[in-house]
Amino acid sequence: MLKIIKCLTVLTVLGISGLALGLTIAYFSIMPNLPDVTELKRVDWQMPLTVYSSDGKFIAEFGENRRYPTRIEDIPAQTKNAVIAIEDAHFYKHIGLDWRGIARAVWLTATTRDERVPGGSTITQQVARNFFLSNEYSYFRKFKEMLLALKMERELSKDEILGLYLNKIFFGNRAYGIAAAADFYYGKKLEELSLAESATLAGIPKFPSSGNPLSNPERSMIRRNYILQRMAKEGFISEAEMRSAQAEPNTAKAHEQITELHAPYLAEMVRIEMVRRYGEKATDSGFKVTTTVSSKDQLAAQSAVRNGLMQYDRRHGWRGAEATIDVTGKSEAELLKALRQRPRIGGLPAALMLSVSGNSAKALLDDGRTLALGPSAADGTGKSLSGAVKAGDVVRLQELSNKTMRLAQIPRAQAALVSLDPEDGALRAVVGGFAYSASNFNRVTTAKRQPGSSFKPFVYTASFERGYSPSSIVLDAPVVFKDRKGNVWRPKNDRGGFMGPIRLREALVQSRNLVSVRLLDGIGMNYARDYITRFGFSKDSLPANLSMALGTASLTPMSVARGYTVFANGGYLVDPYFIRSITDTNGTVVAYTHPKRACALCPERLAGDVSKAVVVDGFDLSADGLGKNDTAQNTGMFDPAFVGPPVTALAPQTIDPRNAFLISDMMLDVVRRGTAVEAKVLNRPDIGGKTGSTNDHRDAWFSGFGGNLVTTVWVGRDDFKPLGYGEYGGRAALPIWIDFMRAALVGVPLKNMEPPAGIIKSANGDYFKEEQYDLEMMQVPSDESFQQQTEQAYDIF
Repeated sequence: MLKIIKCLTVLTVLGISGLALGLTIAYFSIMPNLPDVTELKRVDWQMPLTVYSSDGKFIAEFGENRRYPTRIEDIPAQTKNAVIAIEDAHFYKHIGLDWRGIARAVWLTATTRDERVPGGSTITQQVARNFFLSNEYSYFRKFKEMLLALKMERELSKDEILGLYLNKIFFGNRAYGIAAAADFYYGKKLEELSLAESATLAGIPKFPSSGNPLSNPERSMIRRNYILQRMAKEGFISEAEMRSAQAEPNTAKAHEQITELHAPYLAEMVRIEMVRRYGEKATDSGFKVTTTVSSKDQLAAQSAVRNGLMQYDRRHGWRGAEATIDVTGKSEAELLKALRQRPRIGGLPAALMLSVSGNSAKALLDDGRTLALGPSAADGTGKSLSGAVKAGDVVRLQELSNKTMRLAQIPRAQAALVSLDPEDGALRAVVGGFAYSASNFNRVTTAKRQPGSSFKPFVYTASFERGYSPSSIVLDAPVVFKDRKGNVWRPKNDRGGFMGPIRLREALVQSRNLVSVRLLDGIGMNYARDYITRFGFSKDSLPANLSMALGTASLTPMSVARGYTVFANGGYLVDPYFIRSITDTNGTVVAYTHPKRACALCPERLAGDVSKAVVVDGFDLSADGLGKNDTAQNTGMFDPAFVGPPVTALAPQTIDPRNAFLISDMMLDVVRRGTAVEAKVLNRPDIGGKTGSTNDHRDAWFSGFGGNLVTTVWVGRDDFKPLGYGEYGGRAALPIWIDFMRAALVGVPLKNMEPPAGIIKSANGDYFKEEQYDLEMMQVPSDESFQQQTEQAYDIF
């Protein structure tokens, strides 16, 4: 027996010696290769990217982590103590390792079959693991964790370590760090938390997904009360405080940051641009982006697009159910789950018809409500309620001003609206489609469609550079073109008929296609394409044939709007931009957009010093350099310089200001008495623009200006199918434009369009370039004898 004891003693000593030797070797081999823990003194916390309107309304948040880093001295004692009591009661006493916890873990490992055992990890060890190590379970990883903890305790203070822990740990529901948890679960700042709330939060990190007070309130309450007991035992609180806190009910609920301005297309534009600038770190570096879009204009744009498309859809009749769901034998929970597979569209909830009988029906809405519908719900469908829907049909409901609901549907057509400040290109409003939840395709920046007759002002302006004027006469009559291959093209006017000799002003007002084709042929295709690039279009996007006169180029609404800013600002090419400023987590402005401005009356402009306005981020905007950046021009979006150039930098003059004035004056007449006469309802004499339609009514446009805005509206179908008979630009797009401008221009003074130097006004009110006046007076007959003197008409054929 004595021999056995001696052998066991020897074996134990050898084992302990061997273990000590092994640990020593491991220590000296691993320690030099451990990470530099002093890096933790300057942690770049992962924080979401947030987006705001120009007037400070919260729009969106991007990023996986919701985190609000907080200094340890700003975290209340009760919150720190709650965490310490449950995670590491001896935190302020140990050297990074809790030997009692380690001994307990070793004993449990030796006496149980569990692969993982509780205990042993201090707050310091958890910080080491969370920042430097993986969650792999191995003795080697555990040993490295312990060494790192010892190293951290030498390099960092206890408060620094605790601060790192409280800002790093996960609390479920995308909340990282104690401050984000307080905000999400209670909608409070840390100093506003009660003792019970602090204890509840302290208990979440152990089971962040399955044990938080929302996912499992019973489990959370049990853990909260245990933490309060631990706090009392450690002397952090009194017995009375413990009992009082334990008696409090669970008041946690989700507190998502409220979206103050719903602008998802704009938010996505910002996200894409930020990733382009800063890479993938853009969405987790805590950047705050302030855009140029005002909430007033954005709300007006969204309302105008929604109402315009709904009106269009009702004109084309009831199509029936969006989908069907078998309601037989299904519980309400099962039906609601199936219904919620449909896109959620604000103001247009999906509704499942549970039962339909005669002129009454019972409907289940996607928010869980049930409604009784009467015969008025079918108004506008042309059918009775039972003729329009049946049990199992999924439709949309629209709430009217009198609080009643009527049947509705997601429009087949889509629309895009973009509004720019012509002075500097600032984006004021953008709507990329009917509903982002149904389609996130941004038609403003990405959809390339034919602008139809809304492109004609660019052709007309090119003709003014070649000697034409608004009073020049061109023949509106049939014409046939034949190419070298023998193909014949016979262009037609939209509404047929011919007007014979007609002034260019009247031709634009009445949108006569044949005049535009003859005019383009007269000034030369190559010349016109080169000239029209001055409006920011790439030459490749402009067709090299006479159909260009009818707007067959493929252009985005953004690029068209940009082109129209040249008319509105007197001939200067500005760059659209939508980010006003970017600030970092400390509130420091790291980027600010100083856009190139038209500023026709700036001293530098008047003095002829525009040298600063020639280059924008390497894009040559001089007369010889136009068209070099085809990628940027095709999208219509440019990249203005950030943090400079100087605030007074000027946009390049791209066309003669006199040409800009002449075409703008003609577009005022389009509203006064032409294809856009409905816009007179705005009662603003500074409103002008041009309608546009394409073959078979596939696209409807209106682009125009007024006050301090240039706005383009496009309506069409994503599948390029026709909108339907009669859906011209003046019917489908113009009402949206009018609704938007009516709201956006409230309080905006009228813009007086003064003729620039070199423009002469004749006795009958026509405008001419000074050098063309005498020639035009010889060619143009008086109004009284116009019909009798058509033999004097200037026919380009």
